[in-house]
Amino acid sequence: MAAAHDATPIAAARPAPDGVDPKAFHRRIMIGIVVLLALLPLGVYPIFLMKVLCFALFALAFNLLLGFGGLLSFGHAAYFGMAGYVSAYAAKAWGLTPELAIASGTLAAMALGLAFGALAIRRQGIYFAMITLALAQMVYFFSLQAKFTGGEDGIQGVPRGRLFGLIDLSDDRVLYAVVAVIFTAGMLLIYRVIHSPFGQVLKAIRENEPRAISLGYRVNRYKLAVFVISATLAGVAGSTKAIVFQLASLTDVHWSMSGEVVLMTLVGGMGTVFGPIVGAFVMIAMESYLAPFGAWVTIIQGCVFVVCVLTFRDGIVGMLGRIIRRPL
Repeated sequence: MAAAHDATPIAAARPAPDGVDPKAFHRRIMIGIVVLLALLPLGVYPIFLMKVLCFALFALAFNLLLGFGGLLSFGHAAYFGMAGYVSAYAAKAWGLTPELAIASGTLAAMALGLAFGALAIRRQGIYFAMITLALAQMVYFFSLQAKFTGGEDGIQGVPRGRLFGLIDLSDDRVLYAVVAVIFTAGMLLIYRVIHSPFGQVLKAIRENEPRAISLGYRVNRYKLAVFVISATLAGVAGSTKAIVFQLASLTDVHWSMSGEVVLMTLVGGMGTVFGPIVGAFVMIAMESYLAPFGAWVTIIQGCVFVVCVLTFRDGIVGMLGRIIRRPL
């Protein structure tokens, strides 16, 4: 998938001004996140936490494509939503166990990402974004008409089942533990991709694509690879969400879902490691706790987005990173 240069990273991580190794600092943050995930269910509703974790993984996957690959997709809901449909159908109609249902949805998202990515990477900039949006709309109308998706009703009453045929997931706290493990695994995988030689090449392509080409890198292969990885991880998030809420609906493949994940990424901090997690928490918390305001929730979210863009253009976590002078 790459030229002879691929074994050598373009840039190595530089130590912070105070001499602290960024990777060591990130490890501490990840340990803190794991501890927080273990403690939060003691005082916070597990369903809310699982929703946050599913969307946080979705936002992390999208940030890998946009923040580190420099590719703006307006159609990521296609992989998130279609994976949810396949996972829900596999669990309900085929009677697959939760792990196999999630794997089925993930594979569907990966296949869809490979097909759509091969078409989309042929164009750049706004044309790339418009192609992804058009392809995602095709998925939406397919989901609306296909029999297995249930049309406007979606797939309801999806059984949570037993993990590996042993662990009953009907208990919210048990299911939360499974979702937390999936989220942590996805976060670590994305972190590894970002800090690998592959990730360094992605950053080089994002910053100066013509120069990366001149150095011998097969840019389109890298773009397709990161597109597929991002779509696959978005599929993991969508599949998991379908099992958690026992539902797959048109909402998850609608274009507004693609816009929502863009907002999560920008509010949290595009191009940061942990920003999308914070962005997902902020957006989901507003949806949940401001629900009494009805349609005004969307307006409030828009105002928050405008304030974030005007006040701290690097997002919440990007601003914190500048304050403490450490990469987040």
